[in-house]
Amino acid sequence: MHIIVLVKQVPNTSDVRIDPKTGNLVREGVESVMNPEDRHALEAALQVKDKIDASVTAISMGPPQAIEVLCEALGMGADRGVLVSDRAFAGADTWATSTTLGLAIRRLGEFDLIVAGRQAIDGDTAQIGPQVAEFLGIPQLTYVTWVDVEPQKVTVERRVETGCERVEAPTPVLLTCLSAINRPRYPTVAGLLNSTAPRAPIEVWNAADIGAKAYDVGLLGSLTQVMETFTPKEARNTEYLEGTPSAIASALIEAFRGKNIRLGD
Repeated sequence: MHIIVLVKQVPNTSDVRIDPKTGNLVREGVESVMNPEDRHALEAALQVKDKIDASVTAISMGPPQAIEVLCEALGMGADRGVLVSDRAFAGADTWATSTTLGLAIRRLGEFDLIVAGRQAIDGDTAQIGPQVAEFLGIPQLTYVTWVDVEPQKVTVERRVETGCERVEAPTPVLLTCLSAINRPRYPTVAGLLNSTAPRAPIEVWNAADIGAKAYDVGLLGSLTQVMETFTPKEARNTEYLEGTPSAIASALIEAFRGKNIRLGD
């Protein structure tokens, strides 16, 4: 079984800044790490590898320094790493990013399972996994909290608004995972040393390597563009209500009535 894991290098901060001129994230001077939910996705793949005969390939799109997350993935137990990196990919939205990753996955050849985190902490769109699945024309199971893999079939439990549901799908299939699915292992010292060795199984592919056209990737291939970024200048007036739940509810109703807000029956 061949399992592909999508991993992304993200800023290790909740204070994400955007360049007002380019609309891109400001990464200079900010420590970068593997996206937390991608780490859980990698652990899910490695747990499958622990149980059955499987190989795990970690793939990432990003600047040259993103190779660090692939080294970490190999340190945790992945068998191969692929970094898709080219200046032509700069400024990509989720559509162009998914196209790039999809083309790279096609070059990897046959696979049974793709696993990704639900979303990245620097974008919070939760679009990459589903869009890659659509690009490749395979089923997708999102918000996964438990997975069981059998030959030609995957069974998962996924979180939904009303609780959770158990779903089966044939392989190949793409999963996006929540952090509740597992507790990721730490990289081993031997694994980290091997991942940085000259013969480490990490490859770097550019746009030509994956057959990407300039108008399909990067800023040119993006369906959305950042036109302007700004911080709201007007502060909202906030009123805090205190007292018992009953008193707060009564005060809230009166406040609504005072603003001519009609309440339901």
